[in-house]
Amino acid sequence: MVETRTGHNRSNGISYDEILATDRVPPPAVYLENSPLPTGVTRIPARRYFSQEEHDREVERLWKRVWQMACHESDIPNVGDTHVYDIAGLSYIIVRVTPDKVMAFPNACLHRGRSLCDKHEKEMKVFRCPFHGWSWHLDGRLKEVPGHWDFPSVTEEEYSLPPLRVGHWGGFVFINPDPDCEPLEHFLGDIDRHFGIPFQRRFKAAHLVKRLPCNWKIAQEAFMESYHVVATHPELLGYFGDVNSKYDVFGNLSRAMSASGWPSPHTGLQTPDMSAYPDRKAFQSMKHMLSGYTYRRLEENRVEAVAPDGRTGVFTAGAEYVCGDVKHADVQMCNWVGGKIVPGEEDTPMEYPTESGQAYRAFVAARRRDAMRAQWGDKVDAISDADLCDAIFYTVFPNLHPWADWNPIFYRFRPDGDRPDQCLHEVMYMIPVPDGQPMPPPAKCTFLDIDDDYTKAAEFGSNLLKIFNQDGANHAAIQKGLKSHPKGETIYAAYQETKIRHFHALLEKWLSSETAPKSR
Repeated sequence: MVETRTGHNRSNGISYDEILATDRVPPPAVYLENSPLPTGVTRIPARRYFSQEEHDREVERLWKRVWQMACHESDIPNVGDTHVYDIAGLSYIIVRVTPDKVMAFPNACLHRGRSLCDKHEKEMKVFRCPFHGWSWHLDGRLKEVPGHWDFPSVTEEEYSLPPLRVGHWGGFVFINPDPDCEPLEHFLGDIDRHFGIPFQRRFKAAHLVKRLPCNWKIAQEAFMESYHVVATHPELLGYFGDVNSKYDVFGNLSRAMSASGWPSPHTGLQTPDMSAYPDRKAFQSMKHMLSGYTYRRLEENRVEAVAPDGRTGVFTAGAEYVCGDVKHADVQMCNWVGGKIVPGEEDTPMEYPTESGQAYRAFVAARRRDAMRAQWGDKVDAISDADLCDAIFYTVFPNLHPWADWNPIFYRFRPDGDRPDQCLHEVMYMIPVPDGQPMPPPAKCTFLDIDDDYTKAAEFGSNLLKIFNQDGANHAAIQKGLKSHPKGETIYAAYQETKIRHFHALLEKWLSSETAPKSR
């Protein structure tokens, strides 16, 4: 049985702040701040996730006038390097004009509108339209018009490429198509105090883009709360405090903090429990801590489900019945045990202390410090247990998701063209590098289409990628279900879905405003 009513407005489990108070190496002060969103559930019309009209309104009122991350500076290291940034049918060129200057322009020839760049380019000298050969200098000034005598009204002043507003934060390049927008610094507020390791000292160690069959908001909302863990990621219940999570908002920024080492309050346990892994391997077998069913990997795409009374059934990784007395299985358990595994990680062990949450956290933190010591030296001894153990994940409105200092995950979600039912999930590993050490070159991007399994991006490792596959089992089903939602609206929890409520409050502010909202 899951935890349902508690008689008050929070879980009966230990709070995140109480967990931090037991850590051997305390957290940064900012982690102890409490800035909750005012209470109350939020309801959102279901059409916001599938309506073409809603999509078009987002293009006009959000994407054409909000600050948005376009690329990383390491994507354009040399003069003339360009990056094509596409968002919701719009396309822009980001270009390094001088060693210290980056500019951005609409990706369209001012003659007949053909895109000037079809892909990212290296060390270009000019922008030259492949259609008729009109060209521009890297700084956007009109350079040449073939047969210029036939266009007597075309002047450099009027037909130079119009520049977009460009801003920089953490080694990333932001753009804003609205010439009247507020400065990026105002939009981001005091974001830097949340990160002890500046993003300028992090490099892109891995990079993937996955096309998903759902609206971009559906995809990103799946990564904005831990409320879904009990159903979507049951393998975590023995050592992950999903319902204990802490949520805060700060201007255009929101934060979630979920503790490792304490079991989910849904289990009723007080200490971590690894019995969900019967053979102490991460992907070969799994016991559901609530239903008592055990799932065993027979081979890829074949799973045996064993009921508490001994009955068995065989299923595919998608929980489709094959044979046996057990006729129904948990799709997420089948996905976890029967899905693809990165080659070489089939026998990944799962061995952790279980005498207490403190012992678990101390063990994980110590192991990570030992792994980092050769590069970072004794500085690792001051890194908090929370930074080394927990899921601490931020959202920068509207679609950027950096994780805290020592967890390298960094997400971005974008509409994929003008389809409201399709989007791009982008994942980067942003790894810190000590001061004085050279920054490694950025990783190449792996593109995965809708039918590609996340584990094709093997550089990220099975554990994270299989979690993505579990989330992916929901995406298309949510997109489908919303169109026949009997209430015609979604509902978001007062606290556990704080980040989503905060996002929608800001989105509504942007969509309902004739002029772009300002942070100050």
